[in-house]
Amino acid sequence: MPDDPLDRFNAEPVDRAHEALRSCNAAPSFATTVAAGRPYPSADALVARVEAVSRALPWDEVAAALAAHPRIGDRMQGTSAEATASRSEQSGMTTASDSVRAAMVEGNRAYEDRFDQVFLIRAAGRSAEEMLAELDRRLTNTAEAERAEVTEQLAQITGLRVRGLLA
Repeated sequence: MPDDPLDRFNAEPVDRAHEALRSCNAAPSFATTVAAGRPYPSADALVARVEAVSRALPWDEVAAALAAHPRIGDRMQGTSAEATASRSEQSGMTTASDSVRAAMVEGNRAYEDRFDQVFLIRAAGRSAEEMLAELDRRLTNTAEAERAEVTEQLAQITGLRVRGLLA
């Protein structure tokens, strides 16, 4: 087996490539679509492809992917790739004040009441205060505008997770 993570990904049996990709994005067609494009010439080409595939997903598949994401501020339990990634991505919440945590809980509730889905944001590199401000801003979106934002956030998260697979 090759030493380079991209070479390994390109050479993996299809079922193992699918498993790795599903840990990055749980949309039903995502892993099959991305794996079918192998071999990728570079990590950047693979990341560009996973982000493009994520942005092109129909809403029902985006909604399926959302089901694998915990609320911002919730600690995902377990040792799965998804749980590990989520805990790392949400590290900005670990230092949040009690008032920010309480506002995030209330904001998540309001968001779910308004949009009937979990609030999805690329949490990596963002502080709890930044995520809360985005949550507050996005509560004013129309349903259509919010679906576009969710899809873009999913693409960014997926890209970061795939980069993590290759690290």
